Amino acid sequence: MSLKSNIAAGYASQLWTALIGIVLMPLYLKYMGSEAYGLIGFFVMLQAIFVVLDLGLTPTIAREAARYYGGALKALAFRQLFRSLTVLFVCVAFAAGGALFALAPYISEHWLKIRDLPLAEVLGAVQIMAFSVALRWMGGLFRGVISGSERLVWLSGFNASIATLRFGGVLVSMWLWGYTPRVFFWHQFAVAALELGWLSLKCQALIPSQASISEPIGWSFAPIRPLLRFSLTIAFTSSVWILLTQSDKLVLSGILPLADYGYFTLAVLVAGGITVITGPVSTALLPRLARLHAEGNRDEVLRLYNQSAQLVSVIGMSLMVTLAACSESLLYAWTGSLEATEATAPILRLYAIGNGLLTMSAFPFYLQYARGNLRYHLLGNVFMVLILVPAIIIAAERGGAIGAGWVWLTLNMLYLFIWVAYVHFKLEPGLHVPWVRRNVLLILGPTLLVGLALSMYHPALQNRLAELFHTGIFAFLCLATATIASPILRHRFLQAWPLRRVGSGQG
Repeated sequence: MSLKSNIAAGYASQLWTALIGIVLMPLYLKYMGSEAYGLIGFFVMLQAIFVVLDLGLTPTIAREAARYYGGALKALAFRQLFRSLTVLFVCVAFAAGGALFALAPYISEHWLKIRDLPLAEVLGAVQIMAFSVALRWMGGLFRGVISGSERLVWLSGFNASIATLRFGGVLVSMWLWGYTPRVFFWHQFAVAALELGWLSLKCQALIPSQASISEPIGWSFAPIRPLLRFSLTIAFTSSVWILLTQSDKLVLSGILPLADYGYFTLAVLVAGGITVITGPVSTALLPRLARLHAEGNRDEVLRLYNQSAQLVSVIGMSLMVTLAACSESLLYAWTGSLEATEATAPILRLYAIGNGLLTMSAFPFYLQYARGNLRYHLLGNVFMVLILVPAIIIAAERGGAIGAGWVWLTLNMLYLFIWVAYVHFKLEPGLHVPWVRRNVLLILGPTLLVGLALSMYHPALQNRLAELFHTGIFAFLCLATATIASPILRHRFLQAWPLRRVGSGQG
């Protein structure tokens, strides 16, 4: 499957997932209440934290699958590795899920700040979360094999189907049995079980069969040992990454009342749309870069690296400017609540800018992943977390969600313009200056100017439809500006323009 098809399918899936979430989340808030919505935010955070338990093995199996399909790994070695990791994943899932279940009483009574929800309802919801999170986490192993095999079109369709069941199907369940947290999370558990089984069947079809291997596969953890350095490096950086992206959410879940935490979740959800929409590029890029590096094709690696950075920048920068400038309009059109809009908009603005910068600062990781050496990524994340975690705690205790947002924005800006420059210099001397000029500044500058100009002519909040229309026009103009500012996309657009072909024929 071509890289373009994988990216296109990934975008279709991510856009559908984002759309269905955007459309339906206000209904959860309306029918379940802000406290119950805060529990949903807590559930999302737990799923992210569970990634720490991955120990770097999901990206490792994805990379090994790419190497197997690229001819650099034998079928027996790949099958032995997969069997060993399956056993490990099952054991860790049972242990971690059981630990979270045991901690449910403490979380419900002492950590979460409940006002109106019955304690028994919250306790039951947290207990069900423990099983659901464990099941979804186990699916990471199978997703790694599928993505490493570059079956991303199938995976994108599957993800869209599961998102429909998770977000849309739960409304049917709650309509039948009640709009309570317990019903919501029982539905999530059922979908997680279905998801795991479906992924397992697909994965079995992709790995080499027993019949195709002349030697016995056996049961041993020996195949994991040669990969431990790479896996544990990813594991540590993943742990640091979770601290970077989830420490504010974890700290605020124990500081803010659950209802206020629900509003904070709204802001993070919308701002997260930037990383969601740009995510398919990295998903498709990682296995392709790993394969090209294994083939010794350095020039193609750098060409693809720069083209992908420019594509992500066009999408990420235009969306960042839109969310920062139109936070009130978008939130009011989405929720219809002035109270929620006023409480959430300042948080959304800060997190949108931070996430926009984050999409670009992630790129040096892709080069390091392809080479199988994450040393600089590891060091950068260590420096970042040593500053971020204490800063988040202090800022959140003093300024709540707004303080955490300012810390997130500032540190992501410093990381992009200081650490990324250093990593580029160490990996590919001479790459960084043209990279940041063409892929960041050249696109962000015009888009930001257009956004500032458009913001000067926006009146006070009107009706929801008018605000939605305003946000849509704003986003379109920012995207058009970013596309025109992009040398690669502008060149391809002009090549495809019908009048250009007609004019060339007449000449």
